[in-house]
Amino acid sequence: MRRRYIKNSAQEAVQFRARAALGFIAVALALAGLCLWYFKLQVLEHTDYAKRSQANRIKQRPEVPARGLIYDRKGRILADNVPAYRLDVVPAEAGDIDALVASLSNIIALTPEDIARFNDTRRATRSFLPVTLRLRISDEEAARFAVDRWRYPGVELVPYLTRRYPDGDLFGHVIGYVGRVDKQDLEKLGQGTAAFSHTGKSGIERFYDAQLRGEIGYEQIETNVEGRIIGSLGRIPAKPGTDLRLSIDADLQRAASIAFGELTGSAVVIDPRSGELLAMVSLPTYDPNLFVNGISHTDYRRFMDDPARPLFNRNVLGGVAPGSTLKPLLTLAGLDSGLRTPEDRVLSTGEFRIAGQRRGYRDSHGGGHGWTDARKAIGDSVNTYYYRLSLDMGIRKFDEYLSLYGFGAPSGIDLAGETGGILPSPAWKEKNAGKQGPWYLGDTVISSIGQGFWKATPLQLAQSTAALANGGLLRRPHLVSATRDDFDKPWTMLKQPPPRAISRNAAHLQVVRDGMLRTVHGPGGTARVISGGLPYQIAGKTGTAQVISRRGSASLDPRKLPMHLRHRALFIGYAPAENPTIALAVVVEGGGCGASTAAPIARKIFDAWLLGKMPEPDPKALAAALAANPFANVSSTSTSAPIGAPAGAPQPPAATPEPMR
Repeated sequence: MRRRYIKNSAQEAVQFRARAALGFIAVALALAGLCLWYFKLQVLEHTDYAKRSQANRIKQRPEVPARGLIYDRKGRILADNVPAYRLDVVPAEAGDIDALVASLSNIIALTPEDIARFNDTRRATRSFLPVTLRLRISDEEAARFAVDRWRYPGVELVPYLTRRYPDGDLFGHVIGYVGRVDKQDLEKLGQGTAAFSHTGKSGIERFYDAQLRGEIGYEQIETNVEGRIIGSLGRIPAKPGTDLRLSIDADLQRAASIAFGELTGSAVVIDPRSGELLAMVSLPTYDPNLFVNGISHTDYRRFMDDPARPLFNRNVLGGVAPGSTLKPLLTLAGLDSGLRTPEDRVLSTGEFRIAGQRRGYRDSHGGGHGWTDARKAIGDSVNTYYYRLSLDMGIRKFDEYLSLYGFGAPSGIDLAGETGGILPSPAWKEKNAGKQGPWYLGDTVISSIGQGFWKATPLQLAQSTAALANGGLLRRPHLVSATRDDFDKPWTMLKQPPPRAISRNAAHLQVVRDGMLRTVHGPGGTARVISGGLPYQIAGKTGTAQVISRRGSASLDPRKLPMHLRHRALFIGYAPAENPTIALAVVVEGGGCGASTAAPIARKIFDAWLLGKMPEPDPKALAAALAANPFANVSSTSTSAPIGAPAGAPQPPAATPEPMR
């Protein structure tokens, strides 16, 4: 039989009420939690979610300011901005990037370099920031993209200003160029500058990049749920970059470039009264417009494979042995140190020997120059005078004075990467050329005529020449003379550091100036070839710098050497001699002698500045003359022996010089 259970209504009621109470409590707790959640959303986190909501509707679009313009001293534009279009991609909104790029390639021509650059920049940039895929979109490509714009979320055709250099390669090494921002630039400049597509890469563009690029502005735009722009809600205007006015004169820059013809070299022209650079030429040069939007592989390889190195700024990055252009300064050092008086004379017999040494050091004339004082030593370029002076002075005092004249350290010019050259000294040799033995007396001797371990930049030569011209004040050379914040604002002159006196004895400076005047206008002057028909007077000094040394008892015939191993021709000078307004240094690579090659170039530059006479645009004339007889004054024989060292000592690497001009 089945067992019967008696229903307990009271107990069931109790259980029901308990379950109902638990259910009610659970529902109440759930409602309370929901209320707390909504309270948190609506009250505690209202500001955050309001911002998010606003951000979904209102976006900040960066406005890139116009880059500052660059002018020459007469107000002619050397670097300006022209309108163009670029293609920007916001990776966070664009979806599959690889598929996007492949699809866009059917509408817009994208090179592998464009794609690689885009991917590198995208990886270094936050995903919500726009990244440029291609610059300088053509009108036809822009029209095709506009038709299919709806297919590409996160892709925008953005108008911008691109850099242009109207004078092409004339100012390549002075102004430099801007290039596309890469990963290294972002790491250096920070994410706050990610909206900039370009940054200065060299020259003035690099040195003054922070001032030139300005400050980014923002526009608030309203969008719908699809991300399409509805309207603008306001903007914070961008601050344009600062305009720069250079001291460079475009006409003189062109004249200096024409004066070289097809020769390779450099020239620095400076106003001795202020330190302003009037021209700065490094040849061969390059067109900076090629680099603005990404240089092609073909063009880049052409530059890199050129043995003349057109991308290399010879004026501030390179260095040459100054040769005899050093002699006016060494004369001043001898006078100021008390080791020489203007009337002290040295007998030049054609060859100078150190006591106990077999090898001789030649003068510029085989038979010598006879009795020579300070003025004649400069004008006629008498080596013997300086051989003797350097030994009397000693290398330490030699270095002390030459460093005072600006050698061995950067000049401080407003260009990035300037080298300080090499001022030879025992300490330098021990550190950099220790395998060649200790410092010998022969090292001191050849240093006195600007040979041996010497490296001086053309800028340093021009700076020291300007100091001789202006009465002994070494001024900081500079390119930018004034700035302005906007086109309607006045120009503000840049303050320059005070000059440093290289000599406080006006009489000694006048002796040196007299010697340099004799170089051009004296009967035995090494640069008298350029004195014909001069309506003004030039004070100068020629120089020749050997690239390789002689071997054995005979000098190598430079005319039989490759061009890159031939002597460098130099000339320094200023004019008018009585009241200088221009000073310069000219270096011609493979030019032979300073008198035959560098001095005529300097004459053309002087004429352009003082007379307004532009050189004839015949680039082959000087090259033809050089090819005919570039080494008219170079001797090919000499005596030989170990140089300036005890018997058995290793020979120093520097060469006994060819005759100096």
